[in-house]
Amino acid sequence: DINPVRIEYITSFADLDQQSVLDIGCGGGILATAMAQQGAKVTAIDKATQALDAAREQQQRAKLDIDYREITLEELADTTSKQYDYITCLELLEHIPQPGSIITSAMSLLKPGGKIFLSTLNRHPLAYVGGILIAEHLLDLIPTGTHNYHKFIKPAELATWLEDSGARIDDISGLSYNPCTRDASLTSNVKVNYLVCASKPVLVA
Repeated sequence: DINPVRIEYITSFADLDQQSVLDIGCGGGILATAMAQQGAKVTAIDKATQALDAAREQQQRAKLDIDYREITLEELADTTSKQYDYITCLELLEHIPQPGSIITSAMSLLKPGGKIFLSTLNRHPLAYVGGILIAEHLLDLIPTGTHNYHKFIKPAELATWLEDSGARIDDISGLSYNPCTRDASLTSNVKVNYLVCASKPVLVA
């Protein structure tokens, strides 16, 4: 339901056609597929074997050229010198113990002048209500225990990690989702879900 809005957000800042993209925590490949359909050359990584199996099955059906790899971001950063035009990391940071380290590794893989796109849940009471009470317990949209409120990330915290890694914040936008109508849209309200676009500056000699 929310993937078209995520692609709308990304393509408002980036022309993906023939550009190299790294999708971190790709899961079942929904975002990677959509970006490949926009002409992107996508490398998608995850450590969940079952999710990657599902992603590869979808890739075969769609006949898309996506490089799926079962590897961590840190392992990729240690074993390649390649840098990417764009990097995406959506709905992952709130599930890992050290999200700041993901930002650091991701920025090392981003070309100067490239952009990174992230999304996560704000550590705000409304996010607890929407992301846990409603999504997990009331409507059973996702398995109970998927989210830990204490791992939700305030926009200022995410912005600090990015800036400490040398990024420049381009935009922070909210993502609104109505589970009853299954409608999603971009919004200025970042109290629940939000998206961030940041750039890696080009160094001038």
